[in-house]
Amino acid sequence: MMDLKNKVVIITGASSGIGKAIACKFAQEGCRLTLAARRINLLEQLKEQLNGTEVLIQQTDVSKEDDCKKLIEETIKKFGKIDILVNDAGISMRALFEDLDLSVIHQVMNVNFWGTVNCTKFALPYLLKTKGSVVGVISIAGYMGLPGRTGYSASKFAIRGFLNTLRIENLKKGLHVLIAAPGFTSSNVRKSALTADGSPQGETPRKENKMMSAEKCAGHIIHAVKKRKNQIILTFTEGKVAVFLEKIIPGIMNKLIYYVMSKEPNSPLK
Repeated sequence: MMDLKNKVVIITGASSGIGKAIACKFAQEGCRLTLAARRINLLEQLKEQLNGTEVLIQQTDVSKEDDCKKLIEETIKKFGKIDILVNDAGISMRALFEDLDLSVIHQVMNVNFWGTVNCTKFALPYLLKTKGSVVGVISIAGYMGLPGRTGYSASKFAIRGFLNTLRIENLKKGLHVLIAAPGFTSSNVRKSALTADGSPQGETPRKENKMMSAEKCAGHIIHAVKKRKNQIILTFTEGKVAVFLEKIIPGIMNKLIYYVMSKEPNSPLK
């Protein structure tokens, strides 16, 4: 497996959840890190926590091209190269499409899909020089539609299509592209999920302590980077089994997914 010591890693969405856990795991591997997120105070706290690791923090809204360009430029100024880009920044939403203000889908797509596209575009020349890795953290929602989360699923499907194509385009250039699809993982993403009018949900509708931890998820992703895997689907029942069954019995799976999601507290499904 690839030795990660002294690799330069950029992680978006690094202020909490899976992104923060990925940052900690890469630090343990001896990497040099650029941590990006909108909440600079949380990045500063994480930098202190990672004492002994060479860290650059950069306040970044990945939906803004200029922020993404500056993120890459500042990384090159400090470290001189980029080995790994982890696109983890993301937001979710929870509402029926018929009730949804279209601005919500625009916001979700701008952060999740365009954030991945923006950062990858500016980092790509440097990643090609190092034959590095592009990582996209999606979700099982990028393999099957989750009712009540049209914008979220659409953004994750789009990221998967984009990164699969990027991998094929660069087959002869040594670029590694990993698509990581966790099942339900404990994080803050559901608390900040947007409702029909764009306001944050505030409370998670799921039992966070029953899900895969962000730290375990991060461990799987780092392992997949080391082995230069094309994709990983995490969690067994809600991840691998669900994605497999959706391919062979889609009608039954549609009904099952609807049933499961309708049982969430305050579900928008009737």
